[in-house]
Amino acid sequence: MRSLTDLVVVRGAGDLATGTIHALVSAGYPVVALEVPQPSSIRREVSFSEAVYDGEKSVEGITAVLAKDAQEALTLAAEGTPAILVDPACDILETVRPAVLIDAVLAKRNLGTHRDMAPLTIALGPGFEAGVDVDFVVETMRGPALGRVIEKGFALPNTGIPGLVGGFAAERVIHAPASGTLNAVRKIGDRMEKGETIAVIEPISALRQAAAEHVEAQGTFSVTASLTGVLRGLIRDGYPVKKGLKIADIDPRPNSYPLCFQISDKSRRIAQSVLTIVNTDL
Repeated sequence: MRSLTDLVVVRGAGDLATGTIHALVSAGYPVVALEVPQPSSIRREVSFSEAVYDGEKSVEGITAVLAKDAQEALTLAAEGTPAILVDPACDILETVRPAVLIDAVLAKRNLGTHRDMAPLTIALGPGFEAGVDVDFVVETMRGPALGRVIEKGFALPNTGIPGLVGGFAAERVIHAPASGTLNAVRKIGDRMEKGETIAVIEPISALRQAAAEHVEAQGTFSVTASLTGVLRGLIRDGYPVKKGLKIADIDPRPNSYPLCFQISDKSRRIAQSVLTIVNTDL
């Protein structure tokens, strides 16, 4: 296990970030991951961000733990436990100087990461210029360039179209048809037939009106399976969604149930590239 002089701070702990965190911890690096107060991960079974809600989250033999403050996060990291800290503004950097900072938010734009944050800075995906915003950018788009390490320039621009899986692309991703509170009907790993109800959304206005009148909310929206397959991802039950937000993901491939609980091949490819950069530059 490396010392805190090799500390890696990761912005984000969703599924792609989790692959990178898992690889770094497995290689002996102390890791603190920064999250928002209400993470919206879809592939929750392989997202360390779920520790924000549950206190801890295990993915493929490694358990991340929610820290109450920066000091506890550093203690956990020094012990080899990936620490999750609610700190979207990176306030931890006011008192801690990490060796590496990785932006794995996957926001498709830069939310404030810059090269002065650490001696080595890495960003995943589009929205960053390697050599300007950060030292390196890692390509996240599926295809022959996936995992490419970029020293100068940008990752491929976001197309808005998900990668092809089992012959399907846009069809396998489901977005909220309305704003409101999502109530899950099914769970990750369930086999779905096209048209079956996955969840219902109760509009916020309907909930407020119902509360005022002491009645049940009316006008809910059903979220249905866009194709037949396994429900690989579903946003957390009770999450306040906005119209158009990605809320579910269906895997159409046969025998894909185990994949719901495994780090994806895409995430592993990205993680390997990140690990190569870190091992080379530290």
